[in-house]
Amino acid sequence: MPQLVAEINGQRRVLEPGRSYTLGRDPGSDFRFEDARVSWRHATISFDGAGWQLEDHGSTNGTYAGNGRALHVPLFPGSVVNLGNAENGPRLAFTAPAPVPVTTPDRTPDGPAWHEADTSRSAVPAVGTPPQWAPPSPGIPQQQGAPLPAAAGRANPTMIRNLTPAMRVIRIGRALDNEIVVSDLQVSRHHAELRQLPDGRWEIVDLGSHNGIFLNGQPVQRQLVGQYDRLTVGHSTFQLVGDQLQEFVDDGAVTFSACHLTVEVEHKGARKVLLDDVSFSVPEKSLVAVIGPSGSGKSTLLRALTGYRPADRGDVLYDGRNLYKQFAELRSRIGLVPQSEILHKELTVRSALKYAARLRFPGDTEAAERERRIDEVLFELRLDKRADNRITALSGGQQKRVSVALELLTKPSLIFLDEPTSGLDPGMDREVMQTLRSLADDGRTVLVVTHSVAELALCDRLLVMAPGGSVAYFGPPDEALHFFGYQTWADVFQAFENYPEHDWAGRYRGSVHYQQYSADVDSAALSASAQPAVVSREQARPLKPQSWGSQLWTLVQRYVSVIASDKGFMALSVILPLVLGGVSALIPSDYGLRPGPGGRNGNAATVLLVLALGACLSGSANSVRELIKERAIYERERATGLSRSAYLVSKIVVLGLISVLQGVIIAGIGIGVRKIPAQGLVFQQLPLLEMTIGIVLLSFASMMVGLVISALVKTAEKTMPLLVMFAIIQMVFTGAVFQIYDKPGVEQLAWLMPARWGVGSVGTTLDLAKLAPMANAKRGDKFPLDSLWSHHAGYWVLDNLALVVIATALGFLVLRLLRRHEPEVMQQG
Repeated sequence: MPQLVAEINGQRRVLEPGRSYTLGRDPGSDFRFEDARVSWRHATISFDGAGWQLEDHGSTNGTYAGNGRALHVPLFPGSVVNLGNAENGPRLAFTAPAPVPVTTPDRTPDGPAWHEADTSRSAVPAVGTPPQWAPPSPGIPQQQGAPLPAAAGRANPTMIRNLTPAMRVIRIGRALDNEIVVSDLQVSRHHAELRQLPDGRWEIVDLGSHNGIFLNGQPVQRQLVGQYDRLTVGHSTFQLVGDQLQEFVDDGAVTFSACHLTVEVEHKGARKVLLDDVSFSVPEKSLVAVIGPSGSGKSTLLRALTGYRPADRGDVLYDGRNLYKQFAELRSRIGLVPQSEILHKELTVRSALKYAARLRFPGDTEAAERERRIDEVLFELRLDKRADNRITALSGGQQKRVSVALELLTKPSLIFLDEPTSGLDPGMDREVMQTLRSLADDGRTVLVVTHSVAELALCDRLLVMAPGGSVAYFGPPDEALHFFGYQTWADVFQAFENYPEHDWAGRYRGSVHYQQYSADVDSAALSASAQPAVVSREQARPLKPQSWGSQLWTLVQRYVSVIASDKGFMALSVILPLVLGGVSALIPSDYGLRPGPGGRNGNAATVLLVLALGACLSGSANSVRELIKERAIYERERATGLSRSAYLVSKIVVLGLISVLQGVIIAGIGIGVRKIPAQGLVFQQLPLLEMTIGIVLLSFASMMVGLVISALVKTAEKTMPLLVMFAIIQMVFTGAVFQIYDKPGVEQLAWLMPARWGVGSVGTTLDLAKLAPMANAKRGDKFPLDSLWSHHAGYWVLDNLALVVIATALGFLVLRLLRRHEPEVMQQG
């Protein structure tokens, strides 16, 4: 395998075939350039087994050789390449190594050079300065195989394992008995196996892991693995390189770029632009603030960056990988703290984190492992002494830290926060921003959307959004006011309002700040364009870290804990049915619910009307706010793999049980205190039980109506008017106020009302058709019978079955409505 000598500005370096060499402005590049025309990660030089080649990574200003610009340049002695400009860009010339004796690291007979006698990677200073020899970095295994493609995202692997003929099966997991142990709680104890086939090829097999395996960004169960394919397990990525298995661990040192993001919506028949060609690149392990006047698209940008609402055009790149196309794999690397709270404030800090850990970590994670991770996060955010306090008892700044702690459980490399200092006093504002600064210093990239400008000096970069959703500035915060030419941010925002027609984005793109901090975004986008272009919704949805049953059990336990901690809700849940049942008991009736003189009892229908109205009110009141108040929590947890159906069933189980108990109380008071028939239709010796079943099912169905209302509305304030409207409509369509039966249209509409069937269920046991008939002047029949009230077991079964069908249909409706409050990339799931 021949060597090649690269000469740059009089400096020569011998290239060895056993590794690849990176070129760019990145300080970690093998050949580093200060020239702004060179992209951050411009190109790679490598030997592919047949010859040397230079691969351009889609640089902004291009690579030039021979007749023009090229992405692939074969290299051989005599080749000349220019970077960034065909005429005067940095020049690389390539020659064959001279047949001279072994040289020292300091000099060769031809002048200053750096001759590598081995294949270790050493830092190279910027071109144009004297090269200094440095030994390989300690503790980093050296790459000995073929060159890595750019998709690996790392210049050096964290670990290299040589594959011997005896290694036919390599098991990967968290347990110590695996061949490859991955210390990551996102990984199952026995996660996957890499198996060698008889023909020498390798395949990866999922061993039933909870968070799945991903090959080149796409979830797979069993798939062949080729050379340089990217196999991801938790935060670790593996690549087959020759006879080696190289591991790259995502330790937080990742870049993040927005490339030409554009978001448009329909508004009054026209297209309205919310984001207009937004591009910027965030350095690794940095704190970035996003500010701008109202209506500048800050929240829209945040949703686009996190994949909640992908941009209509443009890409979001996580370390060079397309977030939209690989959302299922990368979603665990990204933490999001929305402006709305994502915590149940009735719980203690530790309890909230405990339930979150149970939902996000694999089902085989032991309680002790989860507790250790919770303790680590609490200590990191200085919440360990507040762990047993209820979240409502904490200050605003401490509550935000708990929200951040929730996201830190899975060790994300990127953390996004939307208005974390909103409503906080200046002291708490500083406390929150200092916390974010420490998170970035500990090895994460943090992007915060804020209205506060008091603590911008703590940030590494500042993104200023102009009205219309365009970038007005991106760069160091201490240079921003000078860039705009104003003394205060109030002046800047006022200028945005006073000069709405000014091209703020064009002004920025023509500045040196754009060239220095954003010009290489296009090269990153082109480099990522080689990724698979078509990804189905099924592939984009994240896998569930827990089984459906495990999620349901955790959600039920958490919901019970939340309700038990809310003393007001508990008291109201008991008082409400007592009052509603007691009101019905006040209705006078000398004969109870039995026939009076002439075989009729006019008060019976009135009693059932009040009981039905009470069941409708208590059932729907239980649930009418439960989904809307947890919308932010559900939206965030859904993005981390929460099952939509498990979430809904947990609500139905807990609220349904409460509604059933309330129905029993209402029926026990309203019916039990009166004289009732001696026998029932189905439960002949238990007529009270038979009648209670109808009230209970009506309460349960009304609870489902409350969930529909809660899933429909956008704010909690809209639930009360809809609750009142529902109760009135149910009262009208019971059939106890005016004649419903035998009226075309009205009768069919009443079939959709739970109260119609609830009154019918109780009415069949009482034979309400004869006790309280409705006059029908049109037919001239003084006592026509309502068939749903007929004293017949078949009608009792029909009435109750209709309530079950209505409740089931409402459940499926809620399931569909919940999709509207999920990341768009998952809404088809």
